[in-house]
Amino acid sequence: MENEVLELLEMLYTMVTEAWGVPLGNEKCIVERDKVLNLLDEIKAQLPTELAEARRLVNARDEYINNARREAESIRKNAETRASEMVEEQEIVIAAKTRSNEVLTNAENRTRELYRVANEYVDDALRRTEEAVNAALSEIKQSRANFRSAAGVAQRRAGSAPATRIETVSAEDMKK
Repeated sequence: MENEVLELLEMLYTMVTEAWGVPLGNEKCIVERDKVLNLLDEIKAQLPTELAEARRLVNARDEYINNARREAESIRKNAETRASEMVEEQEIVIAAKTRSNEVLTNAENRTRELYRVANEYVDDALRRTEEAVNAALSEIKQSRANFRSAAGVAQRRAGSAPATRIETVSAEDMKK
């Protein structure tokens, strides 16, 4: 999906760089409005897909975290059950409590680690998506500004045709 947006932006970039230049307007060019607008429409259509992917990643992260919490709770309950079964002797009780605390600490540590890793993954995915969306938006804004600028120059020139100056040249001037 990200590649589709980048391909569309590359097509738009190529269209602008290969466009005919406007005389006396080094930074201005003429592009086919319909083609540019069609590309911009396709880019706009792809952006919601990118955002939907980001939402899907956030939901996957939340599901991952919830599963880790359920697993941690299950581990904790199993540790409590085992500890209550060992209550018969004092040494067993001490060992069970120690082991229960270790399992609980390990489960909490694992949960924190899973939460951290999931957050980093989703943050990175959202950052990349945000960068792609921002880059696409910047390209669209720049292309639109260039297009408006080129369209404005073309309209001004079409409205006021340049005056032609006619000079008389003598035969002597022609020989020089």
